[in-house]
Amino acid sequence: MRNRRKEETALFYIGWALVFVAAILVLMYRTMPLPFLKLMPPCIFHSVTGLYCPGCGGTRAVSALLHGHIITAFLCHPLVPCAAITAGWFLISQSIERISGHRMKIGMKYRDVYIWTALGIVIINFIVKNLLLIIWNVDLLQGITLFYFPIM
Repeated sequence: MRNRRKEETALFYIGWALVFVAAILVLMYRTMPLPFLKLMPPCIFHSVTGLYCPGCGGTRAVSALLHGHIITAFLCHPLVPCAAITAGWFLISQSIERISGHRMKIGMKYRDVYIWTALGIVIINFIVKNLLLIIWNVDLLQGITLFYFPIM
């Protein structure tokens, strides 16, 4: 029990630190708009095999999410919006519980099932995108990139 509380406290502070870093990056992007997606190196796995790696689409998903395109973010990589919602609720509920002096017991608790669910989402995403590519020749990420990010 005590160890679990330490983990949740660490995740709480790391989460807010990441929110702070993300806010700074968004502010930098708004004040000095650089084509971050063009600056990213290509995926080595995709370059060598022609298939998508388990993380392919993650950067595009983050960009789409930051632009308010939740469905596009989900299509690029479903883990990104799912993780954003889960992490957001974790931070908000933990903050409310801590501000209330632990009188309001609404703080989301860490469970290993969240990690296993994320792994399952990554594996299913990997299989579905590559099956679409191999069997039906549907390049999902390329289509999304051309439709939603034409300046890339």
